Amino acid sequence: MSEATVLVLGATGTTGRRVTDWLRRAGHPVRPASRTSEVGFDWGVPGTWEPAVSGVRGLYLMAPDGVAVDPAFVTLAVECGVRRIVLLSNGGAEDMSDHRLLAAERTVRNCGADWTILRPSWFDQNFDEGFFCPSVMAGEVVMPVGDLRQAFTDAGDIAAVAGTALTRTGHSGRTYELRGPRALTFTEAVVIISRVSGREVRFCGTPEAYLAAQVANGSTREAALGEVEAFTALCRRGDDEPNDLIRQVTGHEPTTFEAYAIDAAGRGAWRR
Repeated sequence: MSEATVLVLGATGTTGRRVTDWLRRAGHPVRPASRTSEVGFDWGVPGTWEPAVSGVRGLYLMAPDGVAVDPAFVTLAVECGVRRIVLLSNGGAEDMSDHRLLAAERTVRNCGADWTILRPSWFDQNFDEGFFCPSVMAGEVVMPVGDLRQAFTDAGDIAAVAGTALTRTGHSGRTYELRGPRALTFTEAVVIISRVSGREVRFCGTPEAYLAAQVANGSTREAALGEVEAFTALCRRGDDEPNDLIRQVTGHEPTTFEAYAIDAAGRGAWRR
């Protein structure tokens, strides 16, 4: 697929812009698309779908949190000539009963194109680009997971796996459970961030603290309780086991959490 254009959805997001950069560096034609890109794409505006997907052969498929992957779009993409799809899912989708992502996986498996599903653990970048960043800046990260160990996965590594699967053979029909090189507790992760950033950051892993924080931030107690239930299910699964898939697919070692944090701090991620 070296001369085939790849459509990257969510091209301004954490993984999408990195997939775009990886493809460009590797010399592949790429069409970045999002609501704010030159090529517009909006899941809620079906009129944007066909112009985005017309003439492409590969598709990096993702939807923002809370937005469903519409099967009608996937059908349209295949009808327009897409032959290879890489879907960004989540490593805890089954345990947390994430019906949105599980439905997306079923859609892709049955679409008629070659497919690869990526199921990463928590992104490293959640701490500086994503939903943990305000908590880091405030000095306390609250998640109801206690001492659960997670093999945090770098978004750059996820992008490298996605780009490889989109442009090279041997990845069709595979579901990749992507894990970082070491499983850390959230306490260990924020200690690393504290050390490299010079900020004092604590972690609290109790459901009670999470409920209080979510309600204080405007969530309903019912919604927060549902989130606690999902995280409790994730905890029942147990600690992540690091694996070697990133190296196997890309040929390079996965990024350590320490290396991520040092780089992020060096870029001024946690400066006021």
